[in-house]
Amino acid sequence: MSKSKITILAVGSHPDDVEAGMGGSIIKFLKLGHEVHIVDITDGEPTPHGTPEIRSEECNKATALLGVTGRTNLGLPNRYLFDDIESRNKLAEVVRKVRPHIMFLPYWEDAHPDHIQATQIGEAARFYAKLTKTDLAGEPWYPGRILYYLWSHQKVHLSPAFIVDISDEFEGKVEAAKSYKSQYAYDEEKWQSVNGAMRSCGQYFGSLIGTRYGEPFASREEVGLRDIRDLI
Repeated sequence: MSKSKITILAVGSHPDDVEAGMGGSIIKFLKLGHEVHIVDITDGEPTPHGTPEIRSEECNKATALLGVTGRTNLGLPNRYLFDDIESRNKLAEVVRKVRPHIMFLPYWEDAHPDHIQATQIGEAARFYAKLTKTDLAGEPWYPGRILYYLWSHQKVHLSPAFIVDISDEFEGKVEAAKSYKSQYAYDEEKWQSVNGAMRSCGQYFGSLIGTRYGEPFASREEVGLRDIRDLI
C-alpha cells in the first residue's frame, strides 16, 4: 500500500464501540488526510439508561467531535444480532459503496455476543463485497486487510500486531466517548470506571512503545512494512 490517502471503514456493533476502541486512531488517521467511515450495525437499544432518540443524539455529537467522513447505521437488532445472509449483505453493500482499503472490526474474543457476531458479519461481508453475479448494490470491492480493535467485555489481553501512538489524540478520544452519557457517564461512578479503563489501557499499551498513550490492533494475517522508517 502506498503512502497516498487511503479509505478506512470501522465497524461496531453499537454506537460508542468504535469511539472507545479506536477513537484516538480515527482522529490520527483523519489528521493524516485519510478518509474514515463508521458503520454501526445496531442502534444499541434497549439499554437501561438510553432510548433510540438519546442514542442518536449522542452518536451525532460523537461523530461531529471525531469529524469522520461518513457514518451509517444498518438498523439490525441490538441484543439479537446474528451472522446471517441479511446482515452480511447489508454490510457488504456499505463496503461496495465506501470501497475501503482497510476494515476495522471488534477483536474476536469477547463476552458480548453482539461483538462476536459483528466480527463474523464483517469478515463475511468483506468476502461478499467482491462477488459478481449478485443482487448486491454497487460494484465489487475487496478490502485489502482487516484489523481488529480492543474494547472487550471479557477483560482479555490482546497481543497486538502493532500499537498506534495516540498521545496527541487521547483526550479527543475521551471527549468523543463521553458523548455517550447514557452508556458511559450516566453517573459519576460509571464515568470514573470507564474513564479509568480507557486511561489505564491507553497508558499500558503506550508504555510498550515508549509513548504516553497507545491503541493496540490485532491481525489474523501477518503485517508487513514497506519502509523501516515506519517503526517508532
